[in-house]
This record gives sequence, structure tokens and C-alpha cells, in this order.
Amino acid sequence: MVLIVDDIKANIIALKKTLELHNIDVDTAESGEEALRKILKTNYCLIIMDVQMPGLDGFEVVKILSGNKRTKDIPVIFLSALNIEKKYIFKGYETGAVEYITKPVDTDLLMLKVKTFIKIYEQQNELKGIKDLLSKEIKIRKEAQDNLEIKIAERTKELVLKNEELEMKNHELQQFAWVVSHDLNEPIRKIQIFIKIIKDLYLTTDAKAIDYVDRTIKSAERMQTLITDLLAYSRLSAQVKPETTDLNVVLQEVLSDFDYLIDRKNATVKTSELPTIDSIPSQLRQVFQNLIGNAIKFSGANEPPLIEITSELIADKSFDSPTSPDGKYCRIIVKDNGIGFDEIYLDRIFIIFQSLNDRQTYEGTGIGLAIAKKIIEKHNGLITAKSQVGKGASFIIVLPLKYE
Repeated sequence: MVLIVDDIKANIIALKKTLELHNIDVDTAESGEEALRKILKTNYCLIIMDVQMPGLDGFEVVKILSGNKRTKDIPVIFLSALNIEKKYIFKGYETGAVEYITKPVDTDLLMLKVKTFIKIYEQQNELKGIKDLLSKEIKIRKEAQDNLEIKIAERTKELVLKNEELEMKNHELQQFAWVVSHDLNEPIRKIQIFIKIIKDLYLTTDAKAIDYVDRTIKSAERMQTLITDLLAYSRLSAQVKPETTDLNVVLQEVLSDFDYLIDRKNATVKTSELPTIDSIPSQLRQVFQNLIGNAIKFSGANEPPLIEITSELIADKSFDSPTSPDGKYCRIIVKDNGIGFDEIYLDRIFIIFQSLNDRQTYEGTGIGLAIAKKIIEKHNGLITAKSQVGKGASFIIVLPLKYE
């Protein structure tokens, strides 16, 4: 809405009619005092003001408006037929007017300026609305960010406490495992000793009794192996610092341990050059023991075991990564010609206590491959297998050369 301020009613009527012909809403005031009262109650997009008026003149009204925070940005056009000298025009601009027009007025030019200032006012209001929305959005986001930071800090503190609690529990669990393994192993050893004494001294002629005793001894041995494997699995949660490890040395130590079994089974083990990596040697020794031990144990009935251990450097931490002489990972494959397994059970073989074979035929606790998987994962590596029933198995390991 535009406010016309003039003490001469005829001037107001003429100008009002001109503006209304251009569909502009108009309000009027016949004095400076009346204009101020209306401006304080209503928001105007433009004021067209006469300079010379009784009481408060136009200059005084605009000066008052300029000092008020709510009204200082309302554009004012001075319209005067009397005060047309330069000093009055300069004074008009100094008080805060945006335009000073002297009469007689070019109506077309006046309307062009009125429409321009109305458009500017509308754009400023639109920008102000956008600014207010942005301010609210920024405030909301800042509050959300502050709340998020508080929640993150609380969650971090909670996780630190949980981690400390978990470390303590792990330590207690390891101590418990050691105590339990000792307390369980001791009576089993005594059972084995006394059963063997009974067998040797009192059952030399009773074949049925000897069979029962042999079964008892076998069960005790399986129990002892299970306790040993469980203890080995529990140890994997302990924090051990990695060291530079020549895997060739580790592998030869394992093969040396299997000398007797390899000779007895007439097995052949072929090895290629393995890399030197950052690792925990005792744990990787356990991985090779489990994989080579399984390859010998699950050999076929028609031909002697053939185990091939190969290695190559690869570019990425992936089973299918291409080879690369500058690769930061190595891919180790332990391949055998044994009984194999159906790959639909691939996930199952790495789960603790899971076994795909008859334990009467193939002895084992079902822990070996679970231990191997946990060790490889602790080394930030990957392990999987490929196999077909009756056509052997290939265990694929991916390990970083440098411990991360």
C-alpha cells in the first residue's frame, strides 16, 4: 500500500486517482502528524509526501521516520511545487528520501518510479522472508548439531567404558580358561593313566574288556584335544604386538612337526616361496598346522595326500585381486587332493564346533578352521575355500604385508 501525504485535499484526490488506475492500493493523510500515526499502525511500501505542510513538514516527518528501526527503510518520494530550489532538494535527500520530484509532475515518469519502488519493496520483503527462513533453518541445524555432538560425546564415553569393561571381562575369561583347562586336563590325564594300568595288568586276556578300555582311552584323548583347542581359541582375544615374520620359516617348523604323519601317510608337500609379513608368528603357525593337518587327515582312500602351498603378491584386499609385484597384500593357497566338501556348506566350516564329516571316521573337534578364521581376521585378512566332493579343497588366505 502507498501513503499519500498532502495538506491540500485536491492534490491527494488527483494523485490517488492516478495510482488507483494502475491498481495500486492507496491510503491518505492530510498532515504530518496524521501521517505518523498511520505509519506506526500500518506497513506501507512507499510514501509520497508533500514538503510544505502546516505543523510537521515533510522534512521533519522523514527525519522522524529515519530514526525509527521499523520505519527507516520505507522509501519516501518528496513531491513539491514550492520548495524547488537545490538546497531543498539536497535537504530532502539528506533526510532520507529516495526521490525528490518537483511540480509540474510528469505522470508517466512518476508512475514508473512508484512501480519501481513498490517492486523493490516487494523483493526486499521476499528476501527478508528467505533470510528469516534461513536463520530459522541455521538455528535448527545448529541445535541439531549441538545435540548430535552431545550425543556423540555421551556415546563415545559409554563406548570407552564398555570397552574397558570388555577388556576386563576378556582378561578374566582368559584366566578362567587357563584355570578350567588345568583343572579339566589333570583328571583326564589320571583317567588315561589308571585305565592303561588296568588294561596292562588285569585285562590282558579279555578281548571285550580291552575294547571297552580302548574306547574309554580314545574318548579321554578326544576330550583332552577339545580342551586344548578351546584354550587356543580363547587365547586369540589377547592383544599381542605383531612382528616381522618370514612365513617360510613358520611353514618349515609346521612341516617339521608333521614329519612322522607325512611319512606314515606317504604324503607329498610342495611349497613355493612365501613372503615376509608383519604378523604374530605363533598364530600363523597355528593356521598352517590346522590347514595342513586337515589336508592330511581328510585325504582320499585311493591315492596318497598331495598338498601344494603357493603364494603371490596382489594389488588389493580381495580373493580375486590381480597379481602385482608391488602389491601390499599376499594371497596364499593351501591346496589338497583329499575328500573335499560341497561348497554349499562353505560358511559352516568356519563356525566353531561345526564338522561336515563323521567324527568316528575323521577325528576332530570342529574348532580348527574357526581358529584359523579368527586368526586371519585378527591380522586384517580374509580366508575362504573352494572345493568339490571327492576332488580336494583349496583354502585361500589374503593377508596384508604390513600390519594395519
